[in-house]
Amino acid sequence: MKSVVGGIVAPADTMSAEELVAYARRLEELGYDSMWIPDMFGREIYVTSAHLLAKTSRLRVASGVAHIYGRDAIATAQAARTLTELSGGRFILGLGVSHPIAAEMRGVPWEKPVAKMRGYLEAMRKAPIHPAKLSHAAPVYIAAHAPGMLRLAAELADGVNTYLMPPAHTAHTREVLGKDKRLNVVIPCCLCSDPDRARKIARKGISMYLSLPAYRTQWLAYGLDESDLADGGSDRLIDTFVAWGDEKAIRAKMREHLSAGADGIEVIPYATEPDRSTPWDLLEALSAA
Repeated sequence: MKSVVGGIVAPADTMSAEELVAYARRLEELGYDSMWIPDMFGREIYVTSAHLLAKTSRLRVASGVAHIYGRDAIATAQAARTLTELSGGRFILGLGVSHPIAAEMRGVPWEKPVAKMRGYLEAMRKAPIHPAKLSHAAPVYIAAHAPGMLRLAAELADGVNTYLMPPAHTAHTREVLGKDKRLNVVIPCCLCSDPDRARKIARKGISMYLSLPAYRTQWLAYGLDESDLADGGSDRLIDTFVAWGDEKAIRAKMREHLSAGADGIEVIPYATEPDRSTPWDLLEALSAA
């Protein structure tokens, strides 16, 4: 069966340099289109992307996502164009406003998200980059969930990444974006058919998002209530956002989003064993190889 999965969100900062390259090469062998690197508190995301692009030949590498408080717009535009040119078009630029802590860590004030992202994207477009030497531009996908950010994506970006959202949100996003923008839906996946065990793993995986207002607002707007957000998240919340079960069940969850208008699925793979950092059984099952 052909995979509906485009890319894999990799826990890059948990791996050694050697493990990270081996992981990327294995994804390439399995036929995945792209590897997405989170912008957390470890390696610098564009430097890491350059290393992985140099160590692979077909796999696309994406910032998934680089938060805009970490670098100014000109630096990001230079990095994206350089990585795209030197890799032969294999770099994807994913951007997001992140959360107030990202600004606080750098000693700068948090700004209204849509206005901040608009100014950033406009500044990137005006960046003084010599066209004769850096003529390649990476596709720009922004992390967007709320209506204002979705409208901005339709206006200034090539598409969006959504995460921990229901299929109804995917359908609404497609309506806002129109037909020509790309819609990537990021789904955590766990190859485990034991409901209690799968949900326990999923609760641990999404626990950090339960207190974030940006997610809570959208969840409540799409049918969940406060009881679903308490005590680590209800079964209904987990089952809405995390694809768990056997391969058939996981693919069925993905098809709900594809039917609602998604162009592709990006997977966050959850390991089912504490001593197994990478669930290769899941990645092999979902691959195109």
